Amino acid sequence: MAIIGAAHGIKGEVRVKSFAADPTALGDYGPLRARDGRVFTVKTVRPAKEVVIVRFAEVADRNVAETLSGVELYVDRAALPDDLEEEEFYHADLVGLEVIDENDAAVGTVLAVHDFGAGDIIEVRPGSGKSLMIPFTRAAVPDISLSKRRMRIDSQAAGLVDDEDDADRRDGEEGAP
Repeated sequence: MAIIGAAHGIKGEVRVKSFAADPTALGDYGPLRARDGRVFTVKTVRPAKEVVIVRFAEVADRNVAETLSGVELYVDRAALPDDLEEEEFYHADLVGLEVIDENDAAVGTVLAVHDFGAGDIIEVRPGSGKSLMIPFTRAAVPDISLSKRRMRIDSQAAGLVDDEDDADRRDGEEGAP
């Protein structure tokens, strides 16, 4: 739902990157929870450029606020509205989906959805080996069925196979001085 950033001021406020549709509505979802079980209740929130400045009831001063940088905050899935637009998904609903390719071959399982700034990336855990990173685009991920708990990918658009032009170009370059 959000990630706590740096402390802001001396009264325990923190900068927070909110992933809510309306970042200032962060407190409307109820208590926020950290992975370690800590609970944070939004006392005040106000916009500030790309983030919001939040005061949590549980954070009394800057010293405590400084220890929170990087803490990821979550809400219970039941607190989120179900009236999503077509082709809108909550990251939590995608995690755990089976990933198959265009030939119905198993690729792996969705491990996480990341946003590094240039668009969402799906991290897939294959049966063995390192995680695969797949762009979360219509071309790379043409079909998602939450009811079947399955995501279909296009291997070429996902960057998992070389296209013939790239292979030919590399083959021709291998013998070049």
